[in-house]
Amino acid sequence: MRVAITGGTGFVGGHLGRALLGEGHEVVFVARGMDRRDRSVRSLAGSRFAAADVGDEEALVRAFEGCGAVAHCAGINRETGRQSYWRVHIEGTRAVVRAARRAGAGKIALLSFLRARPGCGMRYHESKWKAEEIVRHSGLDYTVLKSGVIYGVGDHMLNHLSHALHTFPVFGMVGFRDQPVAPLAVEDLVRILNAALVGGRLSRQTVAIVGPERLLLGDAVRRVAAATGRNPMYVRLPVAFHRVLGLCGELLMKIPLVSTAQVDILSEGVVDPAPAVGTVPPDLAPRIRFGPEAIRRGLPSPGPFTVHDLRCALTSP
Repeated sequence: MRVAITGGTGFVGGHLGRALLGEGHEVVFVARGMDRRDRSVRSLAGSRFAAADVGDEEALVRAFEGCGAVAHCAGINRETGRQSYWRVHIEGTRAVVRAARRAGAGKIALLSFLRARPGCGMRYHESKWKAEEIVRHSGLDYTVLKSGVIYGVGDHMLNHLSHALHTFPVFGMVGFRDQPVAPLAVEDLVRILNAALVGGRLSRQTVAIVGPERLLLGDAVRRVAAATGRNPMYVRLPVAFHRVLGLCGELLMKIPLVSTAQVDILSEGVVDPAPAVGTVPPDLAPRIRFGPEAIRRGLPSPGPFTVHDLRCALTSP
């Protein structure tokens, strides 16, 4: 089967594409081309790269031509310039759905967020919910995956935690009350996406996906610190402080240490879906625990943040 992946050069999209190619499928990586963390996905055998914005319906139709399924993984966790939650998550999803119908793709799988819901006052969450509703009412065979915190090679979680632990002697926890998380290995998520896209599983379903182990966020951070050999001082700081930190990071860093949306996510816990939805069947259930081996496998090269992480840094093209 030929499968198109929006956000194909990103973290989840890249992992999914490699897995599908490994099983002999054809893959079209669809992206603006702005994410340069892993340029190798553009030249993998059996794949092609289509430079297209998720809001450009005509370009998406061309990219989806001959595809039996579309994995809609494109998304943002901060707003910058024209890239707003409304434009990317809502208008972009409308364009993806229309293009998939016009191109004859019979299946769409949307990667959403576990706590995405209406009327909660958080723009990221509400925009993701509206994207879910667009897909559920698309007329296509769909699967909506509401995932929790995802980790693995090339992620934001382990990458920035590692660099932060190598940079700062003090680590600030989000809020005065430790919230639970259930970290989800990207390999488990990709296996479920694969089953939905090419295996015919989870048809017309919205399901929640979290890792097999629930733990407090502080314990998760300490596990990462142990895997990196770091032992910072831990202090609890109010959520408002982290929101200010998120705003500063969004202004100053290419990829913020933490975005304001991520502060909202971590401040309320990431283990239970909202609203309540179904779960995947036992044979598809995530099974990789957030242990030392899985953490070390996903860690970047050790080192602190540098000037090159700043938005004002000059980099070669």
